[in-house]
Amino acid sequence: MNVIDVVKNAAFSSAVSRILNYLENNPEENIQKAMELADKIVPEGWYESQRSAFRKAIDQKSNWYQLILKAYQLDEGVRKTFFQNFIINATLKGSAVQQQISERENCNVPWAILLDPTSACNLHCTGCWAAEYGHKLNLTIEMIDNIVEQGKKLGTYMYIYTGGEPMVRKKDLITLCERHPDCEFLSFTNGTLIDEEFCQEMLRVKNFVPAISLEGFETSNDGRRGTGVFDKVKNAMQLLKTHKLPFGISTCYTSANWQDISSEEFFDMMIDAGALFVWFFHYMPVGNEAVPELLPTPDQREAIYNRIRGFRETKPIFSMDFQNDAEYVGGCIAGGRNYLHINAAGDVEPCVFIHYSNVNIHDTTLLEALKSPLFMAYRNGQPFNENMLRPCPMLENPEYLREMVKNTGAVSTDLQSPESVDHLCDKCVSYSCEWKKTANRLWKS
Repeated sequence: MNVIDVVKNAAFSSAVSRILNYLENNPEENIQKAMELADKIVPEGWYESQRSAFRKAIDQKSNWYQLILKAYQLDEGVRKTFFQNFIINATLKGSAVQQQISERENCNVPWAILLDPTSACNLHCTGCWAAEYGHKLNLTIEMIDNIVEQGKKLGTYMYIYTGGEPMVRKKDLITLCERHPDCEFLSFTNGTLIDEEFCQEMLRVKNFVPAISLEGFETSNDGRRGTGVFDKVKNAMQLLKTHKLPFGISTCYTSANWQDISSEEFFDMMIDAGALFVWFFHYMPVGNEAVPELLPTPDQREAIYNRIRGFRETKPIFSMDFQNDAEYVGGCIAGGRNYLHINAAGDVEPCVFIHYSNVNIHDTTLLEALKSPLFMAYRNGQPFNENMLRPCPMLENPEYLREMVKNTGAVSTDLQSPESVDHLCDKCVSYSCEWKKTANRLWKS
């Protein structure tokens, strides 16, 4: 990053801070004037794509405008903390530091770090990749604290908990929020452990956001997660909404539930419940007990692709489809390019779905892990396909993962039932070939 880029980033960060403060006074009235303020602060020609996107978002006829207003209905302290930590610290200031270190060290530096506080869970969902680890592993609070400290030195201020069920360790998660008030913490959760007491703790620390797992409506959801879970999730969402707390939805689409989770009824249900965002994940056949039959067919995946993009323009909820939206992030984001994953045993993995590694965080630093053979193979191989609808080195390009794991000597991190890379990739070959035809047609259009 050269001097000009540093100056531009600092100026833009300052402008965003001033705009956010300006909006706090009267968001509905001032939002239309915000672009005028931005144009006065930031020189013409700088960040044109971002300015164009903001102009589109503040159009009163836009669904994005409605979403912005929903953000201003949140608890004031939580909202201000989120804007500071997510937009300023993680996305603007943090990204500049990440780029500098990446160029200096010649390795990827992540925008976000995913980690598993525990492998334990109060549910046992069908097809859950996390269940493959077993249920007796934990990262100590001291280790997680150390990971965050190391991450901040690299410019990483976004931390995402996976599992297991992270909320099994509620008190530790809140303690980490207290220790790092400049970071934003998001947690994937089944939602069943969110109660009044935890909502009060979220209001107190202000920098914790849950992403609640839903697999569709009651029949689909409880068919995978267990009877009564859907009602518990509805109760958790109502609590969060009542307390004006931000939350989102995480959903995994399969050949069994794709129609439900991509329907207008499902989007409307999430919006009515108070969710601000929804993250869609493609089912991955990870683990020896995985069910390849749950992989969506090409026609089903194309339908999901079209439906989500359609609702993105009409519904006031931020949606991201992590398999079909790679064009917006330049392909595969794993291997530290945008994120990495640390499991409950401390293994540093390139992706939350790729359970192979060369290093363990108990024996190495984050920077050393990012320079390890498997992570460098990711860096050198990205993007794994010029067609951004075929981004993954496992699902759509299994020959790449097979080669990287074998060439780097990475080993399976699944301590309960280790899966060979050949066994994993063999499950993806047929899917990859079938999806290629559809993906090429969509990408050309």
